[in-house]
Amino acid sequence: MKRTATFILTVLGVMSSAIAEDPRQFTDEQLNFFESKIRPVLVDHCYECHAAGAKIVQGGLRLDHREGLLKGGETGTAIVAHQADQSLLIKALKYDGVEMPPKGKLPAAVIKDFETWIAMGAPDPREATDDVPRRKIDLNEGRKHWAFQPVIDSKPPQVKDGGWPVDSLDHFVLARLEAADLKPVADADRYTWLRRVSLDLTGLPPTPNEIDAFIRDNSPRACEAVVDRLLASRAFAERWARHWLDLTGYADMMGTSNNVFAEYAWRYRDYLIEAFHKDKPFDRFVREQIAGDLLPTDSPTERAENITATGFLMVGDVEIVEPDKKKLEADHIDTQVNKIGMAFLGMTLGCVRCHDHKFDPLELSDYYGMAGMLRSSPSTHKIPFGVWSLLNSTDLPETPVQLAARQKLEADHTANLAEMKAEREKLEAEKKSVIAELEEIAKQEKNEAATAATTVEVQAAGEPESILVKKERLTKQRDALTARIQPLGPAIQHAEFFRSKAPRAFAMHDGDQPADMPVYIRGNPYAPGPIMARGVIRVASWDQAPSIPAGQSGRLQLANWLADARNPLTSRVIVNRIWQKLFGEGLVRSVDYFGTRGELPSHPELLDHLATRFIQEGWSQKRLIRSLVLSRTYRLSSTNDATALKTDPDNRLLWRSSRQRLDAEAIRDGLLAVSGELTPSEGGPALVLEFPDNCGDLVQQGVNPPNYTHRKPRPMQEFQRSIFLPVMRTNTTNLDRIRNHFDFVNPAQIAGQRSQTVVPTQSLFVMNNDLFRKRAKVLADRLIAEAPQADLRIEQLWLRVFNRPITAVEQTNAIAFLKELDSVLPEMDAAAKESVKWQELCHSLLASNEFIFRI
Repeated sequence: MKRTATFILTVLGVMSSAIAEDPRQFTDEQLNFFESKIRPVLVDHCYECHAAGAKIVQGGLRLDHREGLLKGGETGTAIVAHQADQSLLIKALKYDGVEMPPKGKLPAAVIKDFETWIAMGAPDPREATDDVPRRKIDLNEGRKHWAFQPVIDSKPPQVKDGGWPVDSLDHFVLARLEAADLKPVADADRYTWLRRVSLDLTGLPPTPNEIDAFIRDNSPRACEAVVDRLLASRAFAERWARHWLDLTGYADMMGTSNNVFAEYAWRYRDYLIEAFHKDKPFDRFVREQIAGDLLPTDSPTERAENITATGFLMVGDVEIVEPDKKKLEADHIDTQVNKIGMAFLGMTLGCVRCHDHKFDPLELSDYYGMAGMLRSSPSTHKIPFGVWSLLNSTDLPETPVQLAARQKLEADHTANLAEMKAEREKLEAEKKSVIAELEEIAKQEKNEAATAATTVEVQAAGEPESILVKKERLTKQRDALTARIQPLGPAIQHAEFFRSKAPRAFAMHDGDQPADMPVYIRGNPYAPGPIMARGVIRVASWDQAPSIPAGQSGRLQLANWLADARNPLTSRVIVNRIWQKLFGEGLVRSVDYFGTRGELPSHPELLDHLATRFIQEGWSQKRLIRSLVLSRTYRLSSTNDATALKTDPDNRLLWRSSRQRLDAEAIRDGLLAVSGELTPSEGGPALVLEFPDNCGDLVQQGVNPPNYTHRKPRPMQEFQRSIFLPVMRTNTTNLDRIRNHFDFVNPAQIAGQRSQTVVPTQSLFVMNNDLFRKRAKVLADRLIAEAPQADLRIEQLWLRVFNRPITAVEQTNAIAFLKELDSVLPEMDAAAKESVKWQELCHSLLASNEFIFRI
């Protein structure tokens, strides 16, 4: 990572030992040297950021007068007069640790001029004519921003059309529409609503049986029954856990170098699924992910769950090949701080590593107050492979039943390993014997070269065997033994490496010596500044920073602060995220950024009303989701209204439902569900580490650690939900290439809202990839087997794919399409032609906008 040279010139804390000299003592020759050699360089390359007139004088360092050079910036000086080798300016120009100017290194001759100039005593006639004040952050002023103000519940407003609202939230929406002289569009039909809520809550379309049951249910609670069923399903947890993974940088690989596998990452994924399935209160959810290892528990199962939860702070793109371990630590802490800021607070904290936030009331003390807590909880360790490091992992507690099962598994594994070793020893002995016989034959052939046709009488099954026949037989036997021995080596090596079956997870734990952390000037761990007390973001605090007992990192206090009902950000941020997943856009459209440059809430009172309700109802995500999808606002159709479109083209006032393209996982999982191939999964490792073919370098032979290549999937992996597939960092597997085409979040990044691009490569993918073609064939063959009549097949096809009845026009067109294929397909038997025709029809529907979009 490049560091701008500003930091090393401003705040390294090296005070000048030189006495400022009177500029009038410099000779004309020295001053001419400055004017001709030094001042032009400063003007061209430095004044933009370090002179009067700069938008922000970076680090408080002024380079447009001599006093600024000697005084330096926040805590240090840029030059030491007469001592070029001690001047940080020279180190920066030489790109010695930092790089100034950041756009490109200056020529060696220019750097030499600066060394000569400083050796003269830094002659410089410029005097300070003004003083650019350093930006000061006023916390009281900062708290006037809406996001830092306390959450205050608002009473639902009165509306003219009192019969329209179903939920209190509808009052807020309708009141805004009425104020703009707009009306909401009509409700969506029941088929559309059922498909919408099924996709939103589970990522799967409704089945024909579910559609039939809902359409037949005319009771007032029909919609409620559907929502309750969906929320109780495992599919809901699998869908919403994937949403949360977008905020973590989750992958099954450590980093982007050498495909080093993250063997235990899947446990955090499974923790999330279980948390959403059980509707774990969100405040508890927050505490566990930040400090689960520090929470009291009642059972080994709960203890294991809490430890695993801290994987939130562990998973991510960690550059474990970084040889500079201080930089590795600082960069990983930066990832953790930024993740906490974005996921829970809707704030960007990464830039505060180097300087006070340019726009928001966030200071270095806020960043390093949190960073000190994380630095007191080490996350990585060096391993004996070259320069490599790995994430820390922790043994998980087991119940007596789990322990007994694990011990049996290890015993069976040990027995299998012993069998493989015995088998290899036996085969190697046989091979040695065969080789000895071949060597004896070779000697005989040499001795009897003159009479090659002579036969050697041996007794083999009662028949004489010539020396050539025997040689051929033994050669085949040797080669067969070699073929049997060869795979045993990697298999034994693999079994030795994975001998232990003890459950482990990537997890946080407090270090031996928790302590406050110094500011890293411009983020450089080799440039420590003043020590910052561990704490939380002050502008979002309602009281003094929580005190941290001796010997603790402070993560528990941070977790409690984040999950406190008085925190003005946490409840607003999560409510807004949930709203965005259901309505397409958040009430605050910048879902990951609630700062001063972010979007203002379209309905601020509604946001606070929902945040208050969320807290009062026990921080239950399921209860909040239930109320949102049963609202009248969610029920609206996505049809346009000319008047509303002209007044509010972006639908900020929520006069209709917004159409959304399905994400990669929903498309893939929907395909498998429609074709009837989707297979349930209980979770577990995504990487197929049990196959030696996928694992490399399991024994140290050089400088690289073990690695993984997804050569051989499990037999049923093709049919599992996408959340259970491996997430690679540098490549994809054959099963998940759809992620590359449909805006999957790069696992090196985090994002609360995915992009929704529409590009030609997506159309090419759905038309040509085997994912779609195979599903189309399976679906076609299923329809042919289940429905002998073409009309009935077509009706079933529309119901399965579009989740609605076919129209008369569509049925006419479908029949015409099938008849046209009859005339263009090559000659083949009737059954094969029928399969191909229906496969093409199925494929056309699966590749259509109506299937790939949720309306």
